[in-house]
Amino acid sequence: MLYDFFIAPFTDYAFMRRALVTCISLAISGAPLGVFLVLRRMSLVGDAISHAILPGASLAFLLFGLSLWPMAIGGMLAALIVALGAGALARFTQLKEDASFTGAYLLSLAVGVMLISLRGNSIDLMHILFGNVLAVDHASLILTISITSFSTLVLAGFYRSLIMECFDPGFMRVARGHGGWVQQCFLMLVVLNLVAAFHTLGTLMALGIMVLPSIAARFWTRDIDRTIALAIALAIVSSYSGLLLSYHGGVPSGSAIVLVAGTFYILSVLLGRYGSLFARLLPHHHFTS
Repeated sequence: MLYDFFIAPFTDYAFMRRALVTCISLAISGAPLGVFLVLRRMSLVGDAISHAILPGASLAFLLFGLSLWPMAIGGMLAALIVALGAGALARFTQLKEDASFTGAYLLSLAVGVMLISLRGNSIDLMHILFGNVLAVDHASLILTISITSFSTLVLAGFYRSLIMECFDPGFMRVARGHGGWVQQCFLMLVVLNLVAAFHTLGTLMALGIMVLPSIAARFWTRDIDRTIALAIALAIVSSYSGLLLSYHGGVPSGSAIVLVAGTFYILSVLLGRYGSLFARLLPHHHFTS
């Protein structure tokens, strides 16, 4: 009985195995980036970038249909243009970074939906907005694993610099010159991971598997390495549980995965070790000399 419920869907069906491997690769690569998005208070920036993929992917859809590589390249180029453009607006005008990215997010979403409506139907729109991880084929799996593997290796290469720039950007500028390259590399990795997740979770859900486990992990530990490890574990468990929920319950797979991750987030907000509602209700011990 337990085997039939928890294991059999992945041993009996290749599409379930491909979906699970895809989600695990996205969790390993994306969750660490989500931790840094939270630490840098850039979660909404990540949301804006995820929606910035839509115009490029929609334009590629108009030209090539639901073709993997054109939509991936189009989405990546659009996200990079929007990210760099919004960052430049924040730097050279009076706009704050959150305002510039919010404007980019709204425009990207509107343009993308309009482009899809020129040729596609409601099914195409739902597929692009929400994805379908159970429909991942061999080519999509290879693309996702390639992107996530490259992203993980690059992140490992400048991990210490990213931590330094995150917690003490002033020291980073003084000690090693202008630290802007770290932020640019970080945003590039975020774009790559969102493009990889776009084909499985869609533009509206892609950020969920990256950020929700990272926020939840922050309520349980203050050590950044442990936070990253816990965020990856929560993202993997959310993916596995969400796929099972989708298989047995007949609900959309991307929404199920993000829903499970959101459940971990709510439980962490309520019961987490640090800063949760439960932790704030506990009596605090004051040391006296």
